[in-house]
Amino acid sequence: MKSIIKKKTYKAIYRLLDRVSPIKGDCGKLCGAACCTCGGDSTDEEGLDYDLGIYLLPGEEKLFTMKEEWLKWSVEYAEDYDFPDSWFGKVYFVRCKTPPVCPRESRPLQCRFFPLAPHFSPEGKLQLIWSTSELPYTCPLIAEKTELTREFKKATYTVWKHLIKDPLIFDLVEMDSSDRESMGIEYEVIYQI
Repeated sequence: MKSIIKKKTYKAIYRLLDRVSPIKGDCGKLCGAACCTCGGDSTDEEGLDYDLGIYLLPGEEKLFTMKEEWLKWSVEYAEDYDFPDSWFGKVYFVRCKTPPVCPRESRPLQCRFFPLAPHFSPEGKLQLIWSTSELPYTCPLIAEKTELTREFKKATYTVWKHLIKDPLIFDLVEMDSSDRESMGIEYEVIYQI
């Protein structure tokens, strides 16, 4: 699986997102960095084990050596999981080994975008919505519908406009959007142009 997004483009995206935050201040202080500290040998409210982490977007792995002491790496195969049909071969799944401390400038994109997610409207328009992913914790930003900074929303939207130029990433956003629509998952649009 080969992304058309070059390493230098991913670096530029990281730099842009380094300059913005969902709220003024550290949102991790609102919840004790729940999104960073869940994982490992933890269990959810029903006592089920989970190992919370994230998949890197296609090509994003180029920014890492896979020897980072703060990350636990897994190499999976797209065909074995719920990814678009256009995805095949290796996908990379990472978990933080040092929560809640991690090098902020090295956080993967899915960490930087949260609590927003990309969504295509039924008409095909890119929108940013509150993440609808099932989580083993409550994000206060989502639960309280906290007003996110304009800079964060604009930068995140700009980045997704570039990312969806890659057919693999476009297919992922399209699949996730279609799944939400077909399953009747309610979502709230936070930003669109």
